[in-house]
Amino acid sequence: MVQPYLYQRAVLVEPDWTRFPGWRGVTAAEWESAQWQRAHCVKNVAQLRAVLGDLVDERFYADLVADQERHATMSMLIPPQMLNTMAATHVPGGPGSLTDAFYADPVRRYMLPVASDRDPEWPSHPYSTRDSLHEAEMWAVEGLTHRYPTKVLAELTNTCPQYCGHCTRMDLVGNSTPAVDKHRFELKPADRHDRMLDYLRATPGVRDVVVSGGDVANVPWPRVESFVGALLEIENVRDIRLASKGLVGLPQHWLADEVRAGMERLARVARRRGVGLAVHTHANSAASVTPMVARAAGAMLDAGVRDVRNQGVLLRGVNDSVPALLDLCFALLDGAAITPYYFYQCDMIPNSEHWRLSLAQAQALQHGIMGYLPGFATPRIVADVPYVGKRWVHQVESYDQVRGISHWTKNYRTSIESDDTAAISRVYPYYDPIHSLPAAGQAWWRQQVARAAS
Repeated sequence: MVQPYLYQRAVLVEPDWTRFPGWRGVTAAEWESAQWQRAHCVKNVAQLRAVLGDLVDERFYADLVADQERHATMSMLIPPQMLNTMAATHVPGGPGSLTDAFYADPVRRYMLPVASDRDPEWPSHPYSTRDSLHEAEMWAVEGLTHRYPTKVLAELTNTCPQYCGHCTRMDLVGNSTPAVDKHRFELKPADRHDRMLDYLRATPGVRDVVVSGGDVANVPWPRVESFVGALLEIENVRDIRLASKGLVGLPQHWLADEVRAGMERLARVARRRGVGLAVHTHANSAASVTPMVARAAGAMLDAGVRDVRNQGVLLRGVNDSVPALLDLCFALLDGAAITPYYFYQCDMIPNSEHWRLSLAQAQALQHGIMGYLPGFATPRIVADVPYVGKRWVHQVESYDQVRGISHWTKNYRTSIESDDTAAISRVYPYYDPIHSLPAAGQAWWRQQVARAAS
């Protein structure tokens, strides 16, 4: 029987890093060292050129420079592990150039955006904002977002091992760019973390803490272990999730002896207390899931964490087809024992329109992946609606597909709405990318922009 999608068990491959001129002499021991990976992250065009050499044409480098100077909301920071997954199947001397393969590569599209990727008419949606989810507005204390009734987000740091172009926290995370002057935490890390813990001790309605940033892989391990250990002493905290794109971008960190031993200690305490301790990561393409990533995920499971889960983002040209999404899910599940958990609509931050999918496209993807994966590993595709939170894409209240405006409701108040009696009955808007709309819808938005400017 012919099915729309043909399942084949994922066989993970670690691409040969010596195919790049700058890494021809790199040994396996160096490659598997977290310290070497961090020391050799690509932070600018000159360093990228030193790795790739003339395998990539000058037009690509010029395109990249133009984006860095005019559009990029995140500075360049790519660990060798992640860069090595780009254009991994291209054969030197084979059909097509490495430049063409780089332009088409799904990992490159969101980790190394170039100016020609951006939407020429609508680089940003008219309603895009730096903190599109209003997380800082909902800080109970600096860096602790109390957005949901029983859950909080603890941002331990504002840096990551790698910077993704579509980062939802682009207003805070990473270095400033010509396009974005970043905000900064005012408190010292120790003081900020202490205030978070004090708030959680005084707020028994919170049972679930996501420990993130930035990325916890960029927090010195003793500080991570101390913070999570303190969380485990709070009686009302029943779930702790450590969020790290670094499990995919820098798996060597999670394989380090200090981290593995520390996770074993935390997991023992969590089991004794009946607390769920999990690691959440962020892979958007099957190409990112390599044997090294599988080893890191396995190390965390062996250490005793309850689950390793993936929270990806739907991105045009990366995972916007049913086969691409299912290939990723099966690579995670079969190859690395990572549970596909969520796929988010790309948030409405500046310069993100070329990545975003419409609600209708997201609904079609959710429909298309149903029935192939086991239920526990069938990811939910969600829209993270400002002032509402995560909603399955089929939970929409109303949807004008011509103008790309959907409306949503919610069943709880955020921490800033305790006195807002209308919060639960209010209808909240969300917007499709304008490039995805029919001609009439695009014309309507041009009129709105013109009126606002007059």
